[in-house]
Amino acid sequence: MSDALPSAGNFAVVMRHRLAWPVITLLLLLALNTAFNASFLHIEVRGGHLYGSLIDILNRAAPLMLVSLGMTLVIATRGIDISVGAVVAIAAAVAGWMIGGSVAGNVSRFPMSLAIVAAVALALVCGIWNGLLVAKVGMQPIIATLILMVAGRGIAQLITGGQIITIYYTPYFFLGSGYLLGLPFSLFIAAAVFVLLYLAITRTALGLFIQAVGINPTAARVAGIQSRRLVVGAYAFCGLCAGIAGLLISSNVKSADGNNAGQLLELDAILAVTLGGTALTGGRFSLVGSVIGALIIQTLTYAIYSLGVPPEINLVVKAVVVFLVMLMQSPEFRGQVRALAVRAPRGEVRA
Repeated sequence: MSDALPSAGNFAVVMRHRLAWPVITLLLLLALNTAFNASFLHIEVRGGHLYGSLIDILNRAAPLMLVSLGMTLVIATRGIDISVGAVVAIAAAVAGWMIGGSVAGNVSRFPMSLAIVAAVALALVCGIWNGLLVAKVGMQPIIATLILMVAGRGIAQLITGGQIITIYYTPYFFLGSGYLLGLPFSLFIAAAVFVLLYLAITRTALGLFIQAVGINPTAARVAGIQSRRLVVGAYAFCGLCAGIAGLLISSNVKSADGNNAGQLLELDAILAVTLGGTALTGGRFSLVGSVIGALIIQTLTYAIYSLGVPPEINLVVKAVVVFLVMLMQSPEFRGQVRALAVRAPRGEVRA
Protein backbone atom coordinates (compact mmCIF):
# COMPACT_ATOMS: atom_id res chain seq x y z
CA MET A 1 0.00 0.00 0.00
CA SER A 2 2.85 2.38 0.84
CA ASP A 3 4.38 1.71 -2.57
CA ALA A 4 1.18 2.68 -4.38
CA LEU A 5 0.83 6.08 -2.77
CA PRO A 6 4.07 7.62 -4.11
CA SER A 7 3.23 6.24 -7.56
CA ALA A 8 -0.18 7.88 -7.46
CA GLY A 9 1.42 11.09 -6.26
CA ASN A 10 3.99 11.03 -9.04
CA PHE A 11 1.26 10.41 -11.59
CA ALA A 12 -0.68 13.42 -10.30
CA VAL A 13 2.43 15.59 -10.56
CA VAL A 14 3.02 14.43 -14.13
CA MET A 15 -0.58 15.12 -15.12
CA ARG A 16 -0.32 18.65 -13.75
CA HIS A 17 2.56 19.39 -16.12
CA ARG A 18 1.55 21.78 -18.89
CA LEU A 19 2.75 19.35 -21.59
CA ALA A 20 0.97 16.28 -20.17
CA TRP A 21 -2.28 16.63 -22.10
CA PRO A 22 -0.66 17.66 -25.41
CA VAL A 23 1.61 14.59 -25.26
CA ILE A 24 -1.32 12.33 -24.33
CA THR A 25 -3.38 13.77 -27.19
CA LEU A 26 -0.58 13.18 -29.68
CA LEU A 27 -0.12 9.59 -28.47
CA LEU A 28 -3.88 8.93 -28.72
CA LEU A 29 -3.95 10.26 -32.29
CA LEU A 30 -0.99 8.07 -33.21
CA ALA A 31 -2.76 5.08 -31.64
CA LEU A 32 -5.94 5.91 -33.57
CA ASN A 33 -4.07 6.03 -36.85
CA THR A 34 -2.33 2.76 -36.03
CA ALA A 35 -5.65 1.06 -35.19
CA PHE A 36 -7.14 1.92 -38.58
CA ASN A 37 -3.92 1.57 -40.58
CA ALA A 38 -1.67 -1.34 -39.69
CA SER A 39 1.23 0.11 -41.71
CA PHE A 40 1.02 3.55 -40.11
CA LEU A 41 4.13 3.06 -37.96
CA HIS A 42 6.02 1.27 -40.72
CA ILE A 43 9.12 3.11 -41.93
CA GLU A 44 11.21 1.84 -44.80
CA VAL A 45 14.40 2.94 -46.50
CA ARG A 46 14.28 3.66 -50.20
CA GLY A 47 17.28 5.07 -51.99
CA GLY A 48 18.87 6.00 -48.68
CA HIS A 49 15.79 7.99 -47.60
CA LEU A 50 13.25 7.20 -44.90
CA TYR A 51 9.66 6.84 -46.08
CA GLY A 52 6.45 6.24 -44.17
CA SER A 53 3.39 7.93 -42.70
CA LEU A 54 5.31 9.29 -39.70
CA ILE A 55 7.96 10.82 -41.97
CA ASP A 56 5.25 12.36 -44.13
CA ILE A 57 3.57 13.89 -41.06
CA LEU A 58 6.86 15.36 -39.85
CA ASN A 59 7.63 16.78 -43.29
CA ARG A 60 4.23 18.39 -43.72
CA ALA A 61 4.25 19.69 -40.13
CA ALA A 62 7.55 21.56 -40.60
CA PRO A 63 5.98 24.78 -42.03
CA LEU A 64 3.37 24.77 -39.26
CA MET A 65 6.09 24.27 -36.65
CA LEU A 66 7.94 27.33 -37.95
CA VAL A 67 4.85 29.55 -37.97
CA SER A 68 3.85 28.24 -34.52
CA LEU A 69 7.26 29.15 -33.06
CA GLY A 70 6.88 32.71 -34.30
CA MET A 71 3.27 32.86 -33.13
CA THR A 72 4.37 31.68 -29.68
CA LEU A 73 6.47 34.78 -29.11
CA VAL A 74 3.71 37.05 -30.38
CA ILE A 75 1.06 35.48 -28.15
CA ALA A 76 3.46 35.49 -25.19
CA THR A 77 3.62 39.30 -25.50
CA ARG A 78 -0.21 39.51 -25.38
CA GLY A 79 -0.50 39.79 -29.15
CA ILE A 80 -1.88 37.81 -32.06
CA ASP A 81 -0.90 37.62 -35.71
CA ILE A 82 -3.60 36.54 -38.15
CA SER A 83 -1.58 37.68 -41.18
CA VAL A 84 0.94 34.82 -41.24
CA GLY A 85 -0.97 32.97 -43.95
CA ALA A 86 -0.82 36.03 -46.19
CA VAL A 87 2.90 36.45 -45.43
CA VAL A 88 3.42 32.83 -46.45
CA ALA A 89 1.71 33.61 -49.76
CA ILE A 90 3.82 36.75 -50.27
CA ALA A 91 7.10 34.91 -49.64
CA ALA A 92 6.09 32.07 -51.95
CA ALA A 93 5.02 34.53 -54.64
CA VAL A 94 8.31 36.46 -54.48
CA ALA A 95 10.40 33.29 -54.65
CA GLY A 96 8.25 31.85 -57.45
CA TRP A 97 8.41 35.04 -59.53
CA MET A 98 12.16 35.52 -59.09
CA ILE A 99 12.97 31.91 -59.91
CA GLY A 100 10.59 32.01 -62.84
CA GLY A 101 8.40 29.51 -64.60
CA SER A 102 10.80 28.32 -67.27
CA VAL A 103 10.34 24.65 -68.16
CA ALA A 104 14.11 24.24 -68.23
CA GLY A 105 14.89 22.54 -64.94
CA ASN A 106 18.17 24.33 -64.28
CA VAL A 107 17.35 27.87 -65.41
CA SER A 108 16.31 30.61 -62.98
CA ARG A 109 15.43 34.23 -63.67
CA PHE A 110 17.50 35.33 -60.67
CA PRO A 111 19.98 33.32 -58.58
CA MET A 112 18.09 31.07 -56.17
CA SER A 113 19.99 32.46 -53.17
CA LEU A 114 18.86 35.98 -54.10
CA ALA A 115 15.25 34.81 -54.48
CA ILE A 116 15.33 33.17 -51.05
CA VAL A 117 16.87 36.22 -49.38
CA ALA A 118 14.37 38.56 -51.06
CA ALA A 119 11.38 36.43 -50.04
CA VAL A 120 12.50 36.11 -46.42
CA ALA A 121 13.46 39.80 -46.24
CA LEU A 122 10.01 40.89 -47.46
CA ALA A 123 8.39 38.58 -44.91
CA LEU A 124 10.58 40.16 -42.23
CA VAL A 125 9.44 43.61 -43.35
CA CYS A 126 5.82 42.47 -43.07
CA GLY A 127 6.46 41.33 -39.50
CA ILE A 128 8.13 44.63 -38.62
CA TRP A 129 5.16 46.47 -40.12
CA ASN A 130 2.77 44.56 -37.87
CA GLY A 131 4.98 45.19 -34.85
CA LEU A 132 5.16 48.92 -35.50
CA LEU A 133 1.39 49.18 -35.84
CA VAL A 134 0.94 47.39 -32.50
CA ALA A 135 3.83 48.81 -30.45
CA LYS A 136 4.27 52.30 -31.90
CA VAL A 137 0.88 53.26 -33.33
CA GLY A 138 -1.04 51.48 -30.57
CA MET A 139 -3.44 49.43 -32.71
CA GLN A 140 -5.05 46.33 -31.32
CA PRO A 141 -3.02 43.33 -32.54
CA ILE A 142 -5.94 41.63 -34.25
CA ILE A 143 -6.80 44.82 -36.17
CA ALA A 144 -3.20 45.59 -37.09
CA THR A 145 -2.59 42.11 -38.46
CA LEU A 146 -6.03 41.96 -40.08
CA ILE A 147 -4.89 44.80 -42.35
CA LEU A 148 -1.99 42.74 -43.67
CA MET A 149 -4.10 39.59 -43.73
CA VAL A 150 -6.40 41.24 -46.27
CA ALA A 151 -3.84 43.32 -48.15
CA GLY A 152 -1.23 40.55 -48.17
CA ARG A 153 -3.35 38.31 -50.36
CA GLY A 154 -3.73 41.16 -52.81
CA ILE A 155 0.01 41.82 -52.77
CA ALA A 156 0.75 38.14 -53.42
CA GLN A 157 -1.69 38.07 -56.33
CA LEU A 158 -0.18 41.24 -57.77
CA ILE A 159 3.25 39.61 -57.68
CA THR A 160 1.98 36.46 -59.39
CA GLY A 161 -0.25 38.37 -61.80
CA GLY A 162 -3.29 36.57 -60.45
CA GLN A 163 -1.97 33.27 -61.80
CA ILE A 164 -0.45 30.17 -60.21
CA ILE A 165 3.27 30.22 -60.96
CA THR A 166 4.58 26.73 -61.61
CA ILE A 167 8.19 26.35 -60.54
CA TYR A 168 10.43 24.10 -62.62
CA TYR A 169 13.80 24.96 -61.09
CA THR A 170 14.97 21.62 -59.70
CA PRO A 171 17.44 22.86 -57.03
CA TYR A 172 14.63 24.84 -55.38
CA PHE A 173 12.68 21.63 -54.74
CA PHE A 174 15.29 20.51 -52.23
CA LEU A 175 14.02 22.98 -49.60
CA GLY A 176 10.61 21.39 -49.18
CA SER A 177 10.99 17.89 -50.60
CA GLY A 178 14.72 17.13 -50.42
CA TYR A 179 16.38 14.76 -47.98
CA LEU A 180 19.45 15.05 -45.78
CA LEU A 181 20.82 12.10 -43.80
CA GLY A 182 17.70 10.17 -44.72
CA LEU A 183 15.27 12.72 -43.29
CA PRO A 184 13.33 15.53 -45.00
CA PHE A 185 15.44 18.67 -45.24
CA SER A 186 12.51 20.79 -44.03
CA LEU A 187 12.86 19.12 -40.61
CA PHE A 188 16.43 20.36 -40.31
CA ILE A 189 15.31 23.91 -41.08
CA ALA A 190 12.54 23.76 -38.46
CA ALA A 191 14.93 22.15 -35.95
CA ALA A 192 17.58 24.82 -36.55
CA VAL A 193 15.08 27.63 -35.92
CA PHE A 194 13.80 25.87 -32.80
CA VAL A 195 17.28 25.30 -31.35
CA LEU A 196 18.40 28.88 -31.99
CA LEU A 197 15.21 30.28 -30.46
CA TYR A 198 15.33 27.88 -27.51
CA LEU A 199 18.92 28.87 -26.73
CA ALA A 200 18.02 32.55 -26.98
CA ILE A 201 15.07 32.04 -24.63
CA THR A 202 16.82 29.88 -22.05
CA ARG A 203 20.44 31.10 -22.12
CA THR A 204 19.73 34.82 -22.21
CA ALA A 205 17.32 37.18 -20.45
CA LEU A 206 15.06 37.24 -23.53
CA GLY A 207 12.67 34.65 -22.14
CA LEU A 208 12.32 36.52 -18.85
CA PHE A 209 11.73 39.81 -20.69
CA ILE A 210 9.03 38.26 -22.87
CA GLN A 211 7.29 36.84 -19.82
CA ALA A 212 7.48 40.20 -18.05
CA VAL A 213 5.99 42.05 -21.02
CA GLY A 214 3.25 39.44 -21.40
CA ILE A 215 2.29 39.49 -17.73
CA ASN A 216 2.34 43.27 -17.23
CA PRO A 217 3.63 45.54 -20.04
CA THR A 218 3.44 48.67 -17.90
CA ALA A 219 5.43 47.18 -15.03
CA ALA A 220 7.96 45.79 -17.50
CA ARG A 221 8.43 49.26 -19.02
CA VAL A 222 8.86 50.80 -15.57
CA ALA A 223 11.45 48.13 -14.77
CA GLY A 224 13.52 49.31 -17.71
CA ILE A 225 12.59 46.67 -20.30
CA GLN A 226 12.30 48.01 -23.84
CA SER A 227 8.85 46.48 -24.21
CA ARG A 228 8.00 48.18 -27.49
CA ARG A 229 11.17 47.01 -29.16
CA LEU A 230 10.54 43.54 -27.79
CA VAL A 231 7.03 43.48 -29.26
CA VAL A 232 8.30 44.67 -32.65
CA GLY A 233 10.98 41.99 -32.50
CA ALA A 234 8.39 39.29 -31.73
CA TYR A 235 6.25 40.25 -34.72
CA ALA A 236 9.36 40.53 -36.91
CA PHE A 237 10.43 37.02 -35.93
CA CYS A 238 6.92 35.74 -36.60
CA GLY A 239 7.04 37.26 -40.09
CA LEU A 240 10.47 35.73 -40.65
CA CYS A 241 9.20 32.28 -39.69
CA ALA A 242 6.18 32.69 -41.99
CA GLY A 243 8.51 33.65 -44.84
CA ILE A 244 10.62 30.51 -44.36
CA ALA A 245 7.44 28.43 -44.18
CA GLY A 246 6.33 29.97 -47.48
CA LEU A 247 9.56 28.81 -49.10
CA LEU A 248 9.06 25.26 -47.80
CA ILE A 249 5.43 25.11 -48.94
CA SER A 250 6.07 26.50 -52.44
CA SER A 251 9.09 24.23 -52.82
CA ASN A 252 7.06 21.19 -51.78
CA VAL A 253 4.12 21.84 -54.12
CA LYS A 254 6.41 23.29 -56.84
CA SER A 255 4.23 26.35 -57.33
CA ALA A 256 3.30 29.74 -55.92
CA ASP A 257 -0.41 30.46 -55.45
CA GLY A 258 -1.09 33.93 -54.12
CA ASN A 259 -4.71 33.10 -53.37
CA ASN A 260 -4.48 29.74 -51.61
CA ALA A 261 -0.93 29.42 -50.25
CA GLY A 262 -1.02 29.43 -46.46
CA GLN A 263 -4.82 29.54 -46.38
CA LEU A 264 -6.04 29.18 -42.75
CA LEU A 265 -2.46 28.52 -41.62
CA GLU A 266 -2.80 31.30 -39.06
CA LEU A 267 -5.68 29.44 -37.39
CA ASP A 268 -3.74 26.18 -37.27
CA ALA A 269 -0.76 28.03 -35.79
CA ILE A 270 -2.89 29.65 -33.07
CA LEU A 271 -4.44 26.26 -32.28
CA ALA A 272 -1.02 24.62 -32.13
CA VAL A 273 0.30 27.27 -29.76
CA THR A 274 -2.70 27.07 -27.43
CA LEU A 275 -2.71 23.26 -27.52
CA GLY A 276 0.93 23.43 -26.46
CA GLY A 277 0.06 25.27 -23.26
CA THR A 278 0.84 28.89 -24.17
CA ALA A 279 -1.58 31.28 -22.48
CA LEU A 280 -3.48 33.63 -24.79
CA THR A 281 -3.39 36.18 -21.97
CA GLY A 282 0.39 36.44 -22.36
CA GLY A 283 3.38 35.62 -20.20
CA ARG A 284 3.32 31.83 -20.02
CA PHE A 285 4.62 30.12 -23.15
CA SER A 286 6.25 26.87 -24.24
CA LEU A 287 8.28 26.37 -27.42
CA VAL A 288 8.27 22.59 -27.00
CA GLY A 289 4.53 22.69 -26.47
CA SER A 290 4.03 24.63 -29.70
CA VAL A 291 6.00 22.02 -31.64
CA ILE A 292 3.89 19.26 -30.06
CA GLY A 293 0.75 21.25 -30.90
CA ALA A 294 1.83 21.49 -34.55
CA LEU A 295 2.35 17.72 -34.62
CA ILE A 296 -1.12 17.24 -33.09
CA ILE A 297 -2.73 19.38 -35.79
CA GLN A 298 -0.90 17.60 -38.62
CA THR A 299 -1.51 14.12 -37.16
CA LEU A 300 -5.18 14.97 -36.73
CA THR A 301 -5.36 16.18 -40.34
CA TYR A 302 -3.72 12.96 -41.51
CA ALA A 303 -6.19 10.89 -39.47
CA ILE A 304 -9.18 12.76 -40.88
CA TYR A 305 -8.13 12.15 -44.46
CA SER A 306 -6.93 8.56 -43.92
CA LEU A 307 -10.18 7.59 -42.18
CA GLY A 308 -12.18 8.87 -45.14
CA VAL A 309 -14.01 11.63 -43.31
CA PRO A 310 -16.05 13.58 -45.87
CA PRO A 311 -14.30 16.84 -46.83
CA GLU A 312 -17.36 18.92 -45.99
CA ILE A 313 -17.18 17.99 -42.28
CA ASN A 314 -13.43 17.55 -41.71
CA LEU A 315 -13.10 21.06 -40.31
CA VAL A 316 -15.94 20.34 -37.90
CA VAL A 317 -14.21 17.15 -36.72
CA LYS A 318 -10.95 19.06 -36.22
CA ALA A 319 -12.76 21.77 -34.25
CA VAL A 320 -14.48 19.22 -31.99
CA VAL A 321 -11.22 17.43 -31.21
CA VAL A 322 -9.40 20.69 -30.46
CA PHE A 323 -12.33 21.82 -28.28
CA LEU A 324 -12.19 18.61 -26.23
CA VAL A 325 -8.43 18.84 -25.80
CA MET A 326 -8.65 22.45 -24.65
CA LEU A 327 -11.32 21.48 -22.12
CA MET A 328 -9.09 18.76 -20.71
CA GLN A 329 -6.22 21.23 -20.46
CA SER A 330 -8.34 23.67 -18.45
CA PRO A 331 -7.72 23.38 -14.68
CA GLU A 332 -11.10 25.02 -14.03
CA PHE A 333 -12.95 22.45 -16.15
CA ARG A 334 -11.13 19.54 -14.53
CA GLY A 335 -11.93 21.00 -11.12
CA GLN A 336 -15.63 21.19 -11.98
CA VAL A 337 -15.59 17.59 -13.21
CA ARG A 338 -13.94 16.45 -9.98
CA ALA A 339 -16.49 18.39 -7.94
CA LEU A 340 -19.39 16.74 -9.80
CA ALA A 341 -17.78 13.32 -9.33
CA VAL A 342 -17.57 13.91 -5.59
CA ARG A 343 -21.15 15.14 -5.30
CA ALA A 344 -22.67 12.23 -7.21
CA PRO A 345 -21.86 9.49 -4.66
CA ARG A 346 -23.04 11.73 -1.81
CA GLY A 347 -26.36 12.18 -3.52
CA GLU A 348 -26.75 8.42 -3.87
CA VAL A 349 -26.03 7.92 -0.15
CA ARG A 350 -28.67 10.45 0.87
CA ALA A 351 -31.22 8.75 -1.34
